Amino acid sequence: MLILLGLASVLLLTAATGYFVAQEFAYVAVDRTRLRALADDGDAAAARALQVTGRLSFVLSGSQFGITVTALLVGYVSEPYLGGGLAELLGFTGLPTAVTTGVSVVLALLFSTAVQMVFGELAPKNLAIAKPEALARALSRSTLVYLTVAGPVIRLFDTSATKLLRLLGIEPVEELPQGATAEDLRGIIDESRAGGTLDDGTSRLLEGGLDFRALTAGQVMTPRVDVHVLRQDDPASRLVELLDTGRSRFPVIGSDVDDVVGVAGIAEVLAVPPAERATTPVGALASAPLVLPESLPLPEVLERLRAEHRQLACVLDEFGGFAGVVSFEDVAEEVVGEILDEDDHAEAGAVELADGAWSVPARWRVDEVAEVTGLELPAGPDYDTVSGLVLQRLGRLPRRGDAVQVDQLSVEVSEIARHVPRTVVLRPAGARAEGVTA
Repeated sequence: MLILLGLASVLLLTAATGYFVAQEFAYVAVDRTRLRALADDGDAAAARALQVTGRLSFVLSGSQFGITVTALLVGYVSEPYLGGGLAELLGFTGLPTAVTTGVSVVLALLFSTAVQMVFGELAPKNLAIAKPEALARALSRSTLVYLTVAGPVIRLFDTSATKLLRLLGIEPVEELPQGATAEDLRGIIDESRAGGTLDDGTSRLLEGGLDFRALTAGQVMTPRVDVHVLRQDDPASRLVELLDTGRSRFPVIGSDVDDVVGVAGIAEVLAVPPAERATTPVGALASAPLVLPESLPLPEVLERLRAEHRQLACVLDEFGGFAGVVSFEDVAEEVVGEILDEDDHAEAGAVELADGAWSVPARWRVDEVAEVTGLELPAGPDYDTVSGLVLQRLGRLPRRGDAVQVDQLSVEVSEIARHVPRTVVLRPAGARAEGVTA
């Protein structure tokens, strides 16, 4: 009879331990966004579970209190009941009392520990991690009742622990942080791509979205040296000629190149009869420009373009000079990649050479180079592009064939335009490099 009472006590207390373990892990692992959606749809259990997660620190304290008490009680009842019952059974073997008592205590503790570990700790934990939403909803009512009844005792221990941490100079955190950081998301994307659950195209799209916030207008704009501009006294027929460049909108300048007075495009010139285009100045057609600082973050650039229904904005540097233009297409390409339509002229991209080197446009940003080629170049506060990196390392205007050593890469200038690198060759360590190393 004694051994049956011991078995029943251990099993009941182990079930209670399992309840608190499942409670702890379920409310930590559950997706609050999903619970909120279910609660909004009228799910009462989800609403209660969401209420519980709103007091997560207190809930975890309550779970720990329950686990500790039930585990201690298992140890308390296993020796007198299980141990005593086993000792009675072993007594029929004729063994000395000292032997039967020692063996029965050891067996009782081993049995209790095994039951507690498997059924009280590991199984409920694994179940809660596998089915957090279902368990959180199922346990919500009983958890709220338990927190109400045991609340004063839990609060006493919780407050004591908080004060102890503060005495040690540590400020307790009441709630676990929700959501994931950009680095967390990037890690998830990398793992999913490596595991085959995300294809390369989708991975690049998601990574582009993560990088979007870190970019500025100055980093994605078309620089002034590559922008076709119109003077305000140019005839409208000149705008028609520039349409052959593949662009449909152009900045209009006044007295000098930094005096941006407007933007004109195909829509404006089509409103002028062909016979009058040679005598109609572009300045009369131009609309007021949308002017943005080059330091403006890309999300705000997108918002300004959308709010003012513009496709093109003029970018100014910190001195008020005309730095370049940024289009709606430029912004979109940072997320989805290169967008080419029937009017665009395809630009030279990265080309992998036979010796393992890469030929890339020098105007590419260092992060774009890494994304396409896998070759990492260091970022710097004084430059964004590979061209800027070369100029900084050389300390002078480059000559064709100049090369700089950057970590394990040789960056060789293969083509120059307007006194700056136009194309460079990136050679990993071990590939044959040519030219002068600066």
